[in-house]
Amino acid sequence: MKKKVNVLFSLLVILVLSACGGETASQTDEESSGEQKTMKLAVATSEDRSLTKGLYKFAEIIEEESGGSIQVEVYPNGQLGGDREVLEGVQLGSIEGTTVSTGPVAQFSPRFNVFDLPFLFPYNDIAYEVLDGPIGQELLTDLEEQGIIAINYWENGFRHLTNNVREVTTVEDIRGLRIRTLENDLHMDMWRELGANPTPIAYTELFTSLQQGVVEGQENPVGNVTTMNFFEIQDYITKTGHIYNASVFMISEVFWNSLTEEEQELIVRAAEEAKIYQRQLNQEEDLEAFEQLKAEGMTVTELSEEEIQKFVDQVQPVYEKYSNLIDKEFVKQLLETIEEASQ
Repeated sequence: MKKKVNVLFSLLVILVLSACGGETASQTDEESSGEQKTMKLAVATSEDRSLTKGLYKFAEIIEEESGGSIQVEVYPNGQLGGDREVLEGVQLGSIEGTTVSTGPVAQFSPRFNVFDLPFLFPYNDIAYEVLDGPIGQELLTDLEEQGIIAINYWENGFRHLTNNVREVTTVEDIRGLRIRTLENDLHMDMWRELGANPTPIAYTELFTSLQQGVVEGQENPVGNVTTMNFFEIQDYITKTGHIYNASVFMISEVFWNSLTEEEQELIVRAAEEAKIYQRQLNQEEDLEAFEQLKAEGMTVTELSEEEIQKFVDQVQPVYEKYSNLIDKEFVKQLLETIEEASQ
């Protein structure tokens, strides 16, 4: 009898343990299916810059519309590295997303150099039409080879020249200036053609480099000049508008593949809404920035149409060199598309 009781007791224990184990497994499955995903977005620009504000807007949309299933963290000011480091992080999947200008992107995917050809886009609206059209969308797919899902184009803006040596009113005034450029061969070649001595320096190190005299000038969208306080160490800004910088919004393929189809669709919708918001904000930022720089005591110089044409003429060797390197037919197609959009 005693033996029978022991057997019954053992069976009861086994049944209880099995029930507990089954409940735990069920809970684990439920937790896994509802697991929160974290999306780190890194950018070199400050929190006051329109590009960074665009990332915050994107984060707001994602967290609200995902019901909190995707948490977005924004790291501005180069906290996770400069453009190159962030792009490498996106490739590896250690950073889930970013927005980076086409110049640095071209170091990973060379055809993006086509959008950095000097004096390519006359106005923002024409740039939007081309970037959002077939040519721009075709280029986005190039980044898939790099483990990056490129969603759309935001706006860094037209780049302008600043320096602390002299006012630049002509091409000749550029000769001999030590100018910081992006880490991009096309940008360096362009400044060489204009007579400057270009030096590639990471954006996160630029203020210190200007302060210490490593370079005498730099070129950036005007919003970067104000938010990074370059006016404290630069006396002159010339509205050269030599390159229009689109900024590619991109997601790590590693992260993208971890998302459900519904989450991927949400990412694309949020990126489109954030793009529209950011572009408008950037245009407003440009207007306000030039007024601020005047108030800060910088000399703001407008170039005449005749002088701008001299700049254009001087950089034609860049077109010849990079048309061959990129794809002559592709460059020709782009130029024709811009011409049509300009009419």
